[in-house]
Amino acid sequence: MSVTLPLPATSSNRRIVLGVLGVLLLGSALLAAGTGQLHIPASEVIGSVMHKVGIGWGTLPSHPQGDATLWQVRFPRLVMAALVGAALGTAGAVMQGVFGNPLAEPGVVGVSSGAAVAAAAVIVFDWAFVGQWTIALAAFVGGLVTTFAVYLLSRDAGRTEVVTLVLTGVAVNAMAGAALAFLMFAGDTQAREEIVFWQMGSLNGARTEQVWVTLPIAAVGIVGATLIARKLDLLALGDKAARHVGVDVERLRVVAIVVVAVLTAAAVAFAGVIAFVGLIIPHLMRIIVGPGHRALVPASALGGALLLVLADLWARTAIAYADLPIGMLTSLVGGPIFFWLLRQARRNAGGWA
Repeated sequence: MSVTLPLPATSSNRRIVLGVLGVLLLGSALLAAGTGQLHIPASEVIGSVMHKVGIGWGTLPSHPQGDATLWQVRFPRLVMAALVGAALGTAGAVMQGVFGNPLAEPGVVGVSSGAAVAAAAVIVFDWAFVGQWTIALAAFVGGLVTTFAVYLLSRDAGRTEVVTLVLTGVAVNAMAGAALAFLMFAGDTQAREEIVFWQMGSLNGARTEQVWVTLPIAAVGIVGATLIARKLDLLALGDKAARHVGVDVERLRVVAIVVVAVLTAAAVAFAGVIAFVGLIIPHLMRIIVGPGHRALVPASALGGALLLVLADLWARTAIAYADLPIGMLTSLVGGPIFFWLLRQARRNAGGWA
């Protein structure tokens, strides 16, 4: 399903939109890199990057701590925000394509709730199998395991119906919520605070090593989503029509769910649960570039990255010497936008088309 609104008519318009999104993302990244307690002019940010890649052009930061602030604090956080946003935006576009429903988002298949339970268990029981990476690894594995559990439980006679998958996801999410509540009850005050903060999402403390772990996983997921984009367009015709033109619907659903699980698990592993990105961004991009997934997937990736970069900038600068949970801010913005989209859809098409 998609919102029936005026759409760009040509592929050249879609390329222009993607180019504009790319420029806005670069501009937002430049703004975010220079903004903070230590202000660094855009020219010095560019100069620092140029010198880092071996091009002796531009002016280095004049402040003694400017270069270190950029490369040790802001750039890792900035790149992580873009990766997480791109992963969630892409996952949302794929989910809505697979389910044929504008209300679908990555959490439907349990990946976020499974990651939250696994991370909470590590926090409460103070496990440290791989040192400082234990929470992230547990969240990643927990998200994948929960997703595959939802898929396996929803299969019947070798096939998986969308409605059954959704209802199974609702049930598994409810059980995961109960498990999370028990873990919060079992933990001490510090553990509960850490779990609550992790559930609200934050990029505070993002490091270069985390970026190098997230980057290849997110890249593989986005490439995978791009490769199945054309088949998702055929799936929009309905299962029978898609099978008639040669699409293996069941296999496509499996691949799509794996792609969504990998993207979402990679996103939440270090950043925690960040709501509404995978729901709102594909909606907005579908209005701008149309329902075709070959344009929608990259547009959702760029739009998600842009949203998270700006949201993180807001999170760390809205209140002096405080770092707000980024998930709280995306929900604060996403809720009204979703309500507006719903009103527009009803006004223009009499409901979701």
